[in-house]
Amino acid sequence: MQVLHSLPKFDHADVIVGTETSDDAGVYRLRPDLAIVNTVDFFTPIVDDPYIFGQVAAANALSDIYAMGAEPKTALNIVAFPKGKMDIQILGEIMKGGAERIQEAGAVVIGGHSIIDEEIKYGMAITGVIHPDRVIRNVGVQEGDALVLTKPLGTGIIATALKKGKAPKESIQAAISSMIALNDTASKIMRNYRVHACSDITGYGLLGHALEMASGSSVTLILESAKLPLLHRAPRLAEKGYLTGGCKRNREYLKDKISVDKSIREGLVEVAFDPQTSGGLLIALPQRYAGKLVEELQASGVKAATTIGYATSLQKAWVRLV
Repeated sequence: MQVLHSLPKFDHADVIVGTETSDDAGVYRLRPDLAIVNTVDFFTPIVDDPYIFGQVAAANALSDIYAMGAEPKTALNIVAFPKGKMDIQILGEIMKGGAERIQEAGAVVIGGHSIIDEEIKYGMAITGVIHPDRVIRNVGVQEGDALVLTKPLGTGIIATALKKGKAPKESIQAAISSMIALNDTASKIMRNYRVHACSDITGYGLLGHALEMASGSSVTLILESAKLPLLHRAPRLAEKGYLTGGCKRNREYLKDKISVDKSIREGLVEVAFDPQTSGGLLIALPQRYAGKLVEELQASGVKAATTIGYATSLQKAWVRLV
């Protein structure tokens, strides 16, 4: 964000969402009834299987589109691959996995770009469409809103344990199943409700994305640790020290912006800081609709969906984990 502040401002009447905020994607109006939604994301492998890595990367890139309430239409591959040091079939498997997720989303891959690099990196630039009046942003949370989360937490912790050969098979499978799952069903269902704000939970972790929503809405978000949906043994693995560098950076950045109840189990605290890959949607909507939304999400296969907190008037901290 410090770098973005130094760049020229692109003021334009048709830019609905630009770089001035921390929204999940940019939105540009093409005509009164149509806008395009643009996002890009890529990263290094977090699992050993190249095919699964491709699926995770694509699902992760698509999530920004779903968080805005939009429909993905096209995707461009972004590839960095070491020349002559790995079997090219590995790249083929990565891109095959990505293509599969894009097909499931009802979108199409129309090209991409690759470079030679010492380390594998893969992701996608996604373009979606939406009516300009129906854009869901990560700001606009209102006092009294309920907060609904649609996926369990702990992917970063489990991926770290996996790299060290210490992650249980049940944890690995649970994390993979969660990361490759698209947020399309959750996105489609939430559009039928009076949603005030939404964000997908990724690199800043639950607490970081909650901070963006709270600070942009001038409210305080209360997150109830006992209600957080968790991946298998994620808190226990965190307590054994399997933490990502991103988790530690998140904790350092957020230390003077949020408050954490000292009675909360340390593993749960770390899960809340943990950077997620292809995490769920955090949805803010009026309390009276939250139960029905969760019920419909679970009935439609989004089994982890649950209410994890609420918004209140602005307090000393933007976010409180209690």
